[in-house]
Amino acid sequence: MPLLPNLPRELQSNRVLIRFGLRTAILVCFAAFSHIGFGKSLAALLLMAAIFCAVAGTIKREAPLTTVLNNWDEALAYAGLYCLDNGLLLSAT
Repeated sequence: MPLLPNLPRELQSNRVLIRFGLRTAILVCFAAFSHIGFGKSLAALLLMAAIFCAVAGTIKREAPLTTVLNNWDEALAYAGLYCLDNGLLLSAT
């Protein structure tokens, strides 16, 4: 089997950005069809996505806060969106 060449670091960051965008779009679609309300379901899904990315980063033994985007950066982005969503939910009530 031929060995694959090492991918450049920029390509890996682009893949993480595309993965983040697609996951976020899927989470928004699932939250739109929820019976408990868009805000609450989006908050729950964002929290689960943040936990999933943190677990994936731990399993892959990725270093947090490196120059290349990885699962830890994705987890921080989902946690930030979760906090923003919770803040908007609390201010609306």
